[in-house]
Amino acid sequence: MFKGQTILITGGTGSWGYELVRQLLMQSPKEIRIFSRNESYQFTMKENFDNHPSLTFLIGDIKEKETLVEASQGVDFIFHLAALKHVPVCEHQPLEALKTNVMGTQNVIDAAIENNVRKVVYISTDKAANPSNFYGLTKAMGERLIIHANTLTDKTQFVTIRGGNVLGTAGSVIHVFKRQIEHSGKVCITDMEMTRFFLVIEDAIKLVFKATTESVGGEIFVMKMHSCRIMDIAQVLIDDSGKEDVKVEVLGIRPGEKIHEYLLSEFEATNTIQYDDEYYIILPHVHINNVGQSYKDYKPANIENYISNKNLISQDEVRELLERGGFL
Repeated sequence: MFKGQTILITGGTGSWGYELVRQLLMQSPKEIRIFSRNESYQFTMKENFDNHPSLTFLIGDIKEKETLVEASQGVDFIFHLAALKHVPVCEHQPLEALKTNVMGTQNVIDAAIENNVRKVVYISTDKAANPSNFYGLTKAMGERLIIHANTLTDKTQFVTIRGGNVLGTAGSVIHVFKRQIEHSGKVCITDMEMTRFFLVIEDAIKLVFKATTESVGGEIFVMKMHSCRIMDIAQVLIDDSGKEDVKVEVLGIRPGEKIHEYLLSEFEATNTIQYDDEYYIILPHVHINNVGQSYKDYKPANIENYISNKNLISQDEVRELLERGGFL
């Protein structure tokens, strides 16, 4: 699908961007443009990919529409990863989160339409389902903008992919716990019963490609993911460290944080289909050409919601997941 294509990745220097680029390069694209605002991260990424001739690095901010329009010229696919992602940052600086996550997403939409981009893929988060913090609210608004964009043009398809936490990404609890165990002999947990959805990055990107290939525009593809207690991750890392007497400190949840996350809310479940063993699809509530016809033969998901405290994997399964991700 991507052979000979020109691809733009916003916010492409993060963990998602690295794996996305790695897997894209195996498909022989014409050019991959990495659009981000940190020149140091771009320099490091360029070195890590041995100055690959298919990679072009562009300094820019999605809050600046004109720069995005220029970067999108001649582009076939846009993977929109750029966002302010940390819950406390968005809680303390909501206006910046709004400008980046909402207005920045609209700028991506406008740039794609102006340049007749073939498809835009928006990477969302479980925090957009039944949001309780400003980060989740902005990502939910981004989802709605992406859905609505399909009513503005017939030349560009816009699709959302929603997932939970990807193991090992920047700010991941794995890195935090490992550092705490090594340097302070303790791990800090917000709540002993807290659960989250998890997936390794390689699998996440494969699912992104699947949704990119099979989507028609207007859907929200919801990844089916493992869920586990955060404390089980901490315990596996403690056991693996070989250190004795590692203490657990309970800090209490942060503003806007949930004990359990949703990948699908009760409201969304009423308009969700069972796509296959890897995805649910939330169909749009607004009319978008081709969507109804494309999914008319699929069965309703028949679920109340999709929440992280159900069907938890065991500590042994957590260990297997961490081993597969290369964290043990």
